[in-house]
Amino acid sequence: MSDPSTPIRVRFAPSPTGFLHVGGARTALFNYLLARSQGGSFLLRIEDTDLERSTPEMVNAILEGLTWLGLEWDEEPVYQSKNRSAHVDAANQLLEQGHSYRCFCSKEVLDSKRRKAEEEGCAYRYDGTCRNLSPDEIEDNLKEKKPFVVRFSVPREGITRFKDIVRKNVEVQNSEIDDFVILRSDGSPVYQLAVVVDDIAMEVTHIIRGEDHISNTPKQILLYLALGAKPPRFGHVPLILGTDGKRLSKRHGATSVLAFAEQGILPEAMFNFLALLGWSAKDNREFYQPEEIIQHFQPAGFNKTPAVFDEDKLQWLNSQHIKVLPVTELLKRVQPVFNQHDLGEAFDAAGEAFNLKALALLQEKMRTLQEFATFGKYFWVDPVQYSEAAVERHFKAEGVSENLEAVWTALAQCGPFEVGQIEARIRALADELGVKAAGLIHPIRVALTGFHVSPSLFDMMAVLGQETCLRRLQNAVAYLKT
Repeated sequence: MSDPSTPIRVRFAPSPTGFLHVGGARTALFNYLLARSQGGSFLLRIEDTDLERSTPEMVNAILEGLTWLGLEWDEEPVYQSKNRSAHVDAANQLLEQGHSYRCFCSKEVLDSKRRKAEEEGCAYRYDGTCRNLSPDEIEDNLKEKKPFVVRFSVPREGITRFKDIVRKNVEVQNSEIDDFVILRSDGSPVYQLAVVVDDIAMEVTHIIRGEDHISNTPKQILLYLALGAKPPRFGHVPLILGTDGKRLSKRHGATSVLAFAEQGILPEAMFNFLALLGWSAKDNREFYQPEEIIQHFQPAGFNKTPAVFDEDKLQWLNSQHIKVLPVTELLKRVQPVFNQHDLGEAFDAAGEAFNLKALALLQEKMRTLQEFATFGKYFWVDPVQYSEAAVERHFKAEGVSENLEAVWTALAQCGPFEVGQIEARIRALADELGVKAAGLIHPIRVALTGFHVSPSLFDMMAVLGQETCLRRLQNAVAYLKT
């Protein structure tokens, strides 16, 4: 994998022109896993050279997204915009050493050549017009103050090859690589140069990124070599697709990790889910805690086929992580959600003992933290309406109102109000009324919760308490009689 004498140093280098999206988060995670699994360092570089689109707010959003996922970086973040002088120095060094040249071709001339190539059905590559200018011609152009870009002199012959961590051997004929621009006419460095100079300065040894960057890699390797530096190891993971087989985008729903956080996804579930988008431990498991993934992570587990972002699977994984959370930790996680739903006061007033019991029952059923407030709020507030499906299924049968009145009478005489006593009373009443127990249980559930699905009815009733159960049964009977 690497020289054991050289500590692994990886980096995540987002552009702060938007939130931390799913694809970027997965890239960050894979680099983080490589570092943590092999005792290396995970570095962060903010590529903020697009001054018009890069904002402090987006930087903070990216940092917040990484922190939420638990991807802690090991050194102070590097801001690429502060390294411009180093980028320009590198361009000048390449000029002095003959690895690059000034190109004075105007935009009009280049556009004309590009159109001609298109008309002829050929791939456009710069034809090297300025590559062989004499020193006198260069001097004359400079005296005339002709604008120029700096282009890298790609070797005409040979092959640029590298051993990809994911794809194995990749090679490109140098003749297929354009003499690419490394310095714009305004003196600003382009991505290809800036990223290489920064990675050299940060002593990056390995780079894991999306396969959409694979065309950049031969150019960057040539730059490393021209600058006298050893290229890092590269790994290009397949892109993430939506369930429709197309590249994941906003049309597939939320793509920002913080948007999923707002939906009630746990960070450890998102960590688990993202790790499986292009990697597998080959043990047929899907549920992992973050520390288990770090323990099992090996680059040999990278997949070569595109990963599909299946939100149903994410929610399933989230439900599994919710189930194993200690209920005291779950209480901390759901408190902000109840506040968002204006249930914070009722939640606090119920007290910690009650809340822990209620959450312990709910956590077996909930897929997201948001569902604790939307589908479990009946533990803290009386239902103000009943779901249409619940009414249709369980409130329209003959005799429901009378049966609930009988339940009220039986429960009013129930003491102590405990699970065993409650169940015995209701089952005995069903026998007295000549109905199946389910004929009472389902309407009671709707009366107490407003829904036709809930945790175990008798456990739930014991937690709610006698007074609350009786009040809600009365409310349901009044509703049925209107």
